[in-house]
This record gives sequence, C-alpha cells and structure tokens, in this order.
Amino acid sequence: MKHVTIYLLALVLLLSACGASGKPEANGEIDAVIKRVVDGDTFELDSGEKVRMIGVDTPETVKPNHPVEPYGKEASNYSKELLTGKKVKLKFDVEPYDKYKRLLAYVYMEDGTFVNEKLIRDGYARIMTIPPNVAQADLFLAAEREAREQNRGLWALEGKQTDTPKEKAKPKQSKNNTAADTAPPEGKTIKGNINSKGDKIYHVPGSASYEQTKAEMWFATEEEAQQAGFRAPKR
Repeated sequence: MKHVTIYLLALVLLLSACGASGKPEANGEIDAVIKRVVDGDTFELDSGEKVRMIGVDTPETVKPNHPVEPYGKEASNYSKELLTGKKVKLKFDVEPYDKYKRLLAYVYMEDGTFVNEKLIRDGYARIMTIPPNVAQADLFLAAEREAREQNRGLWALEGKQTDTPKEKAKPKQSKNNTAADTAPPEGKTIKGNINSKGDKIYHVPGSASYEQTKAEMWFATEEEAQQAGFRAPKR
C-alpha cells in the first residue's frame, strides 16, 4: 500500500510538471527564459517564441519604415538590462496569442517584480489596453497616472518638448489623454478614455472628440465598450 501511495504521488507530481511547461492557454501560465529583448515591450524566449507584453506600449525602435521614437532607445535598453537571460513566469489573459502569433503575457521575475507594471510606473511605457486582455487594466492606468504626475521617464521628456522657448508653444497634452496615439488594433476602432474624474467614456470614429482623444482602451463595438463600463460622451 505504501508503494502504491508513493507511485501515485510521483505520478501527480509528473503530471503537474508537464502541465506547468505545456502549451500556453487562456488564463494559464508557464515558466520561461528570455533569450533576447527585441525592444522595450517585446522579447524572444530561448524556445524561439516571441512575447509581446500585455497592456504596455514603449516608443518604437525597430519598426520597419518607422523612425526611432523619442525615449525609444532608453526604454529598449532598460528592458534589455532588466530581462536578458532572466528566468520569468509568463501569465496569460483571455487571448494567449496575437495575430502575429506572438505570445501575449504578463511577465513576472523570480523576485515577484511585475515587469509590465514596472515599465509603466517607471515611465518607460504608456498603457495600451486591448480587450479582451484587460485583467490588469486598472492597475496599469494607476501606474501611468503616477508616472505622469511625477514626470518620470518619457513624461519628463514630453514636458521638455512642449515647453521650448524658441518655438511657438504647443498645447500640452490633456490629463485625460494618457495613452499613445497609436494606430487602432485590427477590427477595434472605438476609443475608450478615462477622464480625471474617473468617468469612462468611449468615442466612435467621426465623433467630435475622436481625433484628439488618446485611447486607453480599444473596442470593436459600442456594446463591447458599454459592457466594459464605458458610456458615450454627453451631448
């Protein structure tokens, strides 16, 4: 009986180990080793798979036919120093892969550091929340607002760029508009923004405030936006 118990325990441990290193799945997690960092928000595992961190958008450095964006090199170097060669835990949300077959993950270091949040809070990335991967959206929003209020990283640089004495002053970015003005994800063109009062408002293409609104979240339909707690702007 004792031998049977030991055998069953060993079998359970073996199956658990296989599950921990198995194929990525919704709301699952895997352990991995980072081989190289591509840019601030993307890296490659020793398995050859590429990973795009959920919810963060660092300035571009390697996008084809696209110039290196301000603070892009700093963000890329920061991620390289932090992540290259490190063992990490990748946690997945609803969609483990994007359309480019990259893994979409929340990244945790061995000491528990939540890398996605750290990049935002330290001012190396803006938030870019794309449903349905929204589990940490509120945490990321709070981290970005703290970084902006403390003028960390790219937020300090933005202040210098908009306050140049030799040029005509440019209008400062509204506190309501916190995310990068990036192209919308495929099929999601409705912008979601949370203003300084905490009101969640969505803007459809062609509406009065659409162009000047910086998207903190993207939605495919108004129904999707409403389900996430957003409302249409007051008229």
